[in-house]
Amino acid sequence: MKHLFPLVLLFATFTTIAQRPQGQRPEPITITGIVIDQDTGQPLEYATLILQSLRDPDKVTGGITDASGKFSVETMPGRYNARIEYMSYKTYNFEAQTFKTSTDLGTIKLVLDVEQLQEVEVTAERTTVELRLDKKIYNVGSDLTVKGGSVTDVLDNVPSVTVDVEGTISLRGNESVRILVNGKPSALSGLSTDALQQLPAEAIEKVEVITNPSARYDAEGTAGILNIILKQSKTAGVNGSVSLNVGTPESYGANVSLNLRRDKFNIFTNTSYRYRNSPGNALFEQENFNEDGSTASFQDEIRDYQRQSDGFNTNIGFEYFIDESSSITNSFVYRTSGGDDNTDIDFFNYDAVMNPTIQRNRFSTESDDDEDVQYSVNYKKNFERDGHELTIDYQYSSGSELENSIIEETIVGETDELPTEQTINDENQVSQLVQMDYVLPFGKNSKSQFELGYRGTFNNFNTDFNYGILTNGVLASDPDYSNELNYKEYVNSAYTQLGTKIDKFNILGGLRMEASDIGIELVNTNEVSNKTYVDWFPSLFLGYEFSEKEQLTISYSRRLRRPRSRFINPFPSRSSNTNLFQGNPDLDPTYTNAFDLGYLRRWDKFTFNTSAYYNYSTGVFQFITQETGDFVEIENSEDPSNPVIVPVQVRTPINLADESRFGMEFTTSFVPKRNWRLSWNLNLFQQKLTGDYEYTNYQNEVIVQNFDVDNFTYFTRFSAKLPLPGAIDFQSNLFYMGPSESAQSKYKSMLSTNLAFSKDVVKDKATVSLNVSDLFNTRKRRSETRTDNVFTYSEFQRRERQVTLSFLYRFNQPQNQKGERNGQRNGGGDDDMDFEG
Repeated sequence: MKHLFPLVLLFATFTTIAQRPQGQRPEPITITGIVIDQDTGQPLEYATLILQSLRDPDKVTGGITDASGKFSVETMPGRYNARIEYMSYKTYNFEAQTFKTSTDLGTIKLVLDVEQLQEVEVTAERTTVELRLDKKIYNVGSDLTVKGGSVTDVLDNVPSVTVDVEGTISLRGNESVRILVNGKPSALSGLSTDALQQLPAEAIEKVEVITNPSARYDAEGTAGILNIILKQSKTAGVNGSVSLNVGTPESYGANVSLNLRRDKFNIFTNTSYRYRNSPGNALFEQENFNEDGSTASFQDEIRDYQRQSDGFNTNIGFEYFIDESSSITNSFVYRTSGGDDNTDIDFFNYDAVMNPTIQRNRFSTESDDDEDVQYSVNYKKNFERDGHELTIDYQYSSGSELENSIIEETIVGETDELPTEQTINDENQVSQLVQMDYVLPFGKNSKSQFELGYRGTFNNFNTDFNYGILTNGVLASDPDYSNELNYKEYVNSAYTQLGTKIDKFNILGGLRMEASDIGIELVNTNEVSNKTYVDWFPSLFLGYEFSEKEQLTISYSRRLRRPRSRFINPFPSRSSNTNLFQGNPDLDPTYTNAFDLGYLRRWDKFTFNTSAYYNYSTGVFQFITQETGDFVEIENSEDPSNPVIVPVQVRTPINLADESRFGMEFTTSFVPKRNWRLSWNLNLFQQKLTGDYEYTNYQNEVIVQNFDVDNFTYFTRFSAKLPLPGAIDFQSNLFYMGPSESAQSKYKSMLSTNLAFSKDVVKDKATVSLNVSDLFNTRKRRSETRTDNVFTYSEFQRRERQVTLSFLYRFNQPQNQKGERNGQRNGGGDDDMDFEG
């Protein structure tokens, strides 16, 4: 309860502020109504209400309709000429109307203008990317290459974002990115990013890319924030969609989106089932050296992955409209998944002159069961002044993940089998979130804005890891590799922001405070570590609007990256007994100062957006590879007196160094004609790491390693979407990642290609799509790593080429609800300098 006290206090304060009078100026009135198609009765979204003052004809105001055809326009009392306009429909006029009080114009029925239809083509396709000054909004519905895919497939096509072959998500080449769902941490993202692969692309409406967040957002994520917005229709009545997909390698799934909207409530759900078989492969070519630098031996390690998984997700929500200005929303999320991952590893050992010495096989079978539950409630109050609002959120979620692996190893040609190993990894998480945000516009025309808010996140993680030898179904636990980890992360934060617009200038400044209480306990060894710290995170945004089509911004923010999940888990992976992975529970946060300079220019058919950025980070943690001092000794039947000796290496993260990152980013969009779209994104950055690492090796020698690296790399993405004969849409995406370096490794370049075909059927109510992911099967990570006594070349491909056929059927959805018209967006999206909440 002590965590809820700040929320109650702030809520009482805000309620008092919100109820203060706004002065004695004339009160504005509201003009409302609904616009529909006279023939079909369907609501018309983006129809325009125009109000022209009779006293001052140069004074014009107005607004547009929402997805349910409703409009609500605030104006001052007076006499007006009013009209309703919508492309390809006849204009509806109200001449010389007197509005003294708020007025409902009722239902306005528009009639198609047949003559205009013969001259004008209306395109109901939402733009692929909308560029805002502080974010990019990627609209999933127009990307054909992700049909039947998952959230990670969607993210991998978003400008500035990459998803590597292990599923790690990066923003501008930086892995420290915060993943949100509908603006908050969510059970849909699970205990790891693997959970995102079970969430279908069809459930997503758009993805917001926020590269330099303001003080309103969590300070977590030095690279920025990716906010995944799920679909939720606001059209009156019952509407929705059903999608089915099937693919090879074997995969299939279904997704149902339903929505019921009435005057006082809105019920919505998105439910999906997904099965996928994802074959992959890896290669490790290892050369081992003697202390004098001469070659001692070689080992080739060839891995084959067969991952089978199925998952069920459902998100059910109920929104109740208390009155015209307030609502309360309850939502429930349930996610479960399971699967079997088989890893087949062949080891080939050679002596110093590449003569074969021994061959062995290591086969592991892992069962994986996940379950996540989340409940959230949201209250929103809109006050009389537009933009004056209060929101309060509470969210509770729990998750569990159980991994059980059986590892068997044999020596080829031998009848005796090596001991069977077993690992059991049991993870549980309980999280609570309390949040409140208050926004108060003020000043002339509400061009200034004050914000205040609180957020408390209270997370508890438990990981129970057990490793040992399995004999006759009984596990003999090895205490050197088994332990239980309790991790507590409580963060109380508060922020305030103040912004104003003066002529063509915008300024928004904010300050966020976060008080962190971190606790780490290794139960079996009785090791306890507690860290408490209070940090301040300022942010500042400046903008200048040369014109409606040309804008310049500069911004600064301070952020951090807290280590969690696999970074702090000290229990080593045992898929290979010579190449291990192990977390580090003693990691400290990374702090970053981020600067960004952005420029945006729009023409009729072309949009150009560029930004230069600089990040300076301290305490950066990266993965290094060390020799453990352990050796795998394998009996050589042909020469028993000389067993094969293979050194064991472990890959682990450490707070390695300070980092400077300079970068430039270019994003363009070109729409030469109707249904054509060409887009290109290029990100270049220079990464400079400086730091030394000192440790005592297994021979009790103090080793000082220098990990300075000066790395330049880039990645680029090109997308082309165009129509083909037979009313078929075609899209192709090309992605290229340049070579790069880390503290110990060099990574080679990578090229991948996706393509897709799509056609509307059943009177445009349904869509059939065929897409191919990684057409040439080239999406592999290739790297070289060198330690004192080992050189390793490796290749890793998490998922091989995928072909997917999908079918989507929409019901009770008006044609224009698919998105905005290109004519309204000029091919560039909605660009404005308003303050973002």
